[in-house]
Amino acid sequence: MEVCEISDAKQISYLLSVACQHPMDHEKTILQTVNPYNEDPHAKEFGITFENKLTIVKGRVLPPPVLKFNDQGKVKEFLPKVGKWNMRLKQMVKGGEVNTWACINFASDITHAAAVAFCDELAVMCVISGMNFKGDPVLPLVNAKPNHVRPFLKKHYQRFMEILRPLHKELDLLIVILPDKNGTLYGDIKRICETDLGLVSQCCLAKHVLKMKPQYLTNIALKINMKVGGRNTVLLDAVVGNLPRVSNTPTIIFGADVSHPHHGEGRSSPSIAAVVASQDWPEVTNYAGLVRPQARHEEIIQGLFNENDCGSGCISGGMIKEHLISFMRSTGHIPRRIIFYRDVVSKGRLNMVLEHELSAIKKKQHHTRLFAGNYGVGSTIFQSGNVLPGTVVDKEICHPTDFDFYLCSHAGTKGVSRPVRYHVLWDENNFTANALQILTNHLCYT
Repeated sequence: MEVCEISDAKQISYLLSVACQHPMDHEKTILQTVNPYNEDPHAKEFGITFENKLTIVKGRVLPPPVLKFNDQGKVKEFLPKVGKWNMRLKQMVKGGEVNTWACINFASDITHAAAVAFCDELAVMCVISGMNFKGDPVLPLVNAKPNHVRPFLKKHYQRFMEILRPLHKELDLLIVILPDKNGTLYGDIKRICETDLGLVSQCCLAKHVLKMKPQYLTNIALKINMKVGGRNTVLLDAVVGNLPRVSNTPTIIFGADVSHPHHGEGRSSPSIAAVVASQDWPEVTNYAGLVRPQARHEEIIQGLFNENDCGSGCISGGMIKEHLISFMRSTGHIPRRIIFYRDVVSKGRLNMVLEHELSAIKKKQHHTRLFAGNYGVGSTIFQSGNVLPGTVVDKEICHPTDFDFYLCSHAGTKGVSRPVRYHVLWDENNFTANALQILTNHLCYT
């Protein structure tokens, strides 16, 4: 099964609709699967019985954080309800700038006039939301065919730069309109823009371009703002210095993961390690990302730390050091606390990862699901039948001695929400004086 590919978009849509069961239906399926085992002769022989009901655990719903928006908007602070909010009467807390932009239309069913109208509406929505978005593109909108996308993008990038280079400017944003069934086109465009051209791109599907719904335009504006260096919102607790374990001392938050090639990909395809880190304190809303290829199916991140022998001694480097230097330059502080989230580490390799990567927080792969105790009580469940966002369980089903807990952070709109299991593996409140001195020395390199 893992070497098969689904080539029909309709099949993918149907598969998703079947897989996204309502939580109540999914619960019934689990019970129907387990109950027959009570009649299994081998289970009876060994005296094994199965409960015909799910384990009941006590959970609680954490209060949502208050969000802070720009003071120029009518709504300056907002308390989300069941994990959702919109941008009505609100402005981005820090609007980014798009001074130079262009648009390429790959969707044959979108006319030139419709594409131009969409870009105009998107630019207006960006300005309304708080961005500084110039209204005219560098060149008029270009219609294109998906064939030979690489040479086409490079050719038109050169056209853009022939105009911008004498002005000592870069192209801030490339808007790309894609056909609804675009196959590999989206991935090709992203790869070319990110790795070959160094362009910030925003892709939009044709079906959304035709409808031009305000909610969609707002969501795209939020994405663009983050991509060009803006900030959409911050936590009010962070602004007033009341964020636990973060506000009281300069803190950098890391997130790390390794993705592996799928079955069927070439044997030369490497695994990809990615590490992101916060670059603003105390708000901790802006994150920079670094990626490194490494040995195929290697779970331990090889590029976190490394040393180069330059003859006169070893100079340390790696993704951790790059992030720490960037944090210091952007905030003016040396971080005195590191919070490190490490995604999906198999239990068998846990000690190896800890030894190599120092501190990590493991979100272990699991099949635990949380179901509401009463689907008829609307105040205890989300509209999709899932538990409310912010639901946390830290008893009964957790590790007997370690500090771990299950948390549903977001509002699950389809299917059954999968809680994240957070497992604290190593917690040191502050660096030792020696460690801080080493970090200081590392940051002194230019």
